Amino acid sequence: MPETLLWAPRAWVSGGWQDAVLLRVGANGCWAEVSPGVHTPPPGATVLAGPALPGLVNAHSHAFQRAFAGLAERRESETDNFWSWRDRMYGVALRITPEQLRAVAAQLYVELLRGGYTQVCEFHYLQHAQDGQPYADPATLSWSLADAAADAGIGLTVLPVLYERAGFQQPALRADQRRFATTPAQVLALQRRIAAAGRPRVNAGVAVHSLRAASHEGIDTLMRGVDHDDLPIHIHMAEQTQEVDDCVAATGARPIEWLCREWRPDARWQLVHATHATPGEIDAVAASGAGIVLCPSTEANLGDGLPDLPRWLGAQVPIAIGSDSQVARHWAEELRWLEYGQRLLRQERNVAAAPQRGEPSTAARLFNAALAGGARSAGQALWGLVAGARADLLVLDPQAPGLLGVALSHTLDAWVFATDASRLQAVYVAGHCVLSEGRHANEAHIAQHYGEAMAAV
Repeated sequence: MPETLLWAPRAWVSGGWQDAVLLRVGANGCWAEVSPGVHTPPPGATVLAGPALPGLVNAHSHAFQRAFAGLAERRESETDNFWSWRDRMYGVALRITPEQLRAVAAQLYVELLRGGYTQVCEFHYLQHAQDGQPYADPATLSWSLADAAADAGIGLTVLPVLYERAGFQQPALRADQRRFATTPAQVLALQRRIAAAGRPRVNAGVAVHSLRAASHEGIDTLMRGVDHDDLPIHIHMAEQTQEVDDCVAATGARPIEWLCREWRPDARWQLVHATHATPGEIDAVAASGAGIVLCPSTEANLGDGLPDLPRWLGAQVPIAIGSDSQVARHWAEELRWLEYGQRLLRQERNVAAAPQRGEPSTAARLFNAALAGGARSAGQALWGLVAGARADLLVLDPQAPGLLGVALSHTLDAWVFATDASRLQAVYVAGHCVLSEGRHANEAHIAQHYGEAMAAV
C-alpha cells in the first residue's frame, strides 16, 4: 500500500493525550512515524475528525457463542449457574457448520470493530464435524474464522485448544463435547499450519482449555512442543469455585497454585479469568511474568464472581480484556464493568485509580493496562501509536452523547463511564479505514449471511 499521512488534533501517545499528532503509515501497514506537536497538518494528510486512540486487542473470544448471546437469559429450573449455561451452549456448538461459523464470526468481528477492538484472540476449541469426526482438512473451522476476519478486516490470533477430557475425574469427553477433542500433536500441527499460511493480519498460538479438561501428560507434551517458540499460550483458569474445589480434591492444590508449581508459566502465558485467586497465587503469577485476561461482562453474566483487581494491579501483573461469550462487544463496557464490580463490592469509587502513582484517572489506568496486556496476549511485540506497530487507530466522535461539552482532558473518562451507545467516527486496521462514520463497507452483506446462519442454527 502507498504511504498515508493522518493528522489527529489529539491522540493517545505514550500513555496519555498529546496534541497535534502526525501519523505516517508505511507501505507495510505499520506506523512509520508518530510525531506529536505538528501543529499544521502537512499537505496531503487526512485530518481526523476527532481524538484518536489505539485499537485494543480482544484477548479472549469464542466467536461461535455470538449465536447464543441473549438466548440463555431465562431460568427453567430451580437453579441456574455456569454449568447449566454451558450445557445449553453446547447445543449451538453441536449444530454450527463451517459456513455458518464464518457468517456468525464475520458479524461478530464487525461488531468488535465498532466496539474499538482491532485484533481478536480466538480461543478455538470447536474443531470437528457435528458427528465428532475430523474434517478432511483439520483446519477447516480455523479457516472459517480466518475468512471471517478477512471479511471484516480485523486482525486475528487463532489459539487451537488442547481438550482431552470432561473433568479431573472424567478421563473421556462427554458425547456433547465430541467436536472439541484434540491431542497435543493436533494442536501443534494446527498452530504451525495457521502460522505458516501467511494470511494477512493472522497469527497463531496455542491454548489449554483448562486444568480440568487436559491431562498432566497432555499439557507436558504440548509445552515441550512449544518450549522454544515465542508464541502466546492461553488457559482458562479458576473461573468458578467448583473448578477450584475439584482441583483441590484431585491435586491437593488450587488451580493457579498447581499451574505455577507444575508448569512454571512465563511471559507467554495468559490466565483467562483467574477470578478466584488467593494473594499468594497472585504473587506467584506476578513472579512468573505471566498475564491475566479478564472478561467482566461474561463473568457477570455467568455469575462467576469478581477478581481481586486492586491486588492484581498492585502486583503489576499484565491485564488484558476479552469479550468471551459475546454478551458485550465494546471494550469501554468491559472496563466499565471491571471498575463498577469493584465499586459495588468495596463500596468505594475509582478503585482502579492510583493517584499515589500519578495515575488519578480510572479509565486511563485500565485502558493503558489493557493496551499493554492485550498486545502480549496476541503475541504482538509492538502495539499502540508507536513507530513499528501495526497502524491501528480509533477516531472518537466528539459530538457523541457523553463527549459533547466534556473537557478534553476528561475525554477518555467520559468515553468509558458516561457514553451510551457510543459510535466511533472511524476505525483503521493496518492503515486501512475499515469503519467510516460508524459504518462498515460490507455490513449489509455480512448481516444478511448472519441472519441466515442464525435461522438455521
